[in-house]
Amino acid sequence: MRKTPFSTPLTDDEIYALGVTAFGYIETKDIRFSEEVRHICKGNACGKYGKTWACPPGVGTYEECREKVLRYPSAFVFNGVYTLEDSFDFEGMIEGHRLFRKACRQLHEHIEQPYLLLSNEGCSNCKTCTYPDAPCRFPDKLFPSVEGYGILVNKLAAAAGIKYINGVNTVTYFGMICFE
Repeated sequence: MRKTPFSTPLTDDEIYALGVTAFGYIETKDIRFSEEVRHICKGNACGKYGKTWACPPGVGTYEECREKVLRYPSAFVFNGVYTLEDSFDFEGMIEGHRLFRKACRQLHEHIEQPYLLLSNEGCSNCKTCTYPDAPCRFPDKLFPSVEGYGILVNKLAAAAGIKYINGVNTVTYFGMICFE
């Protein structure tokens, strides 16, 4: 039987039913980190840099993030793949992002042991984030960005045996649950 972060083991079909397209397990020591990923975040293409507790610099330094991940020996890596009308379908990308965040919340509900859940592109729990003036209102529902932690997502996907690119007119979002 595989190691799993879930308090009640989920079947593969149950994981897929939560909105996960593909998943795999890896050891966290095999995760590739790069400060360059954090420099890309600083370019602020997504508009979340310096505006949320889920992204840099709110998540901590590169070294702190790396250390948080490596405290856990194992990781459940997963993705969601969403079909777009065309490569300019911004509304489809936003809808895919919403659905992926929902899948992350549903996975979160099945975990009782200590863990770290990383998701994609910031946080959408509050209309306006308290960063940097006050603590997060919902720290138990805050799933920091995989990229914000300095993780090379294409290498993460390869290590977990998951496709990184899923075809024309699709958008793929990745998440990871680090666990003991």
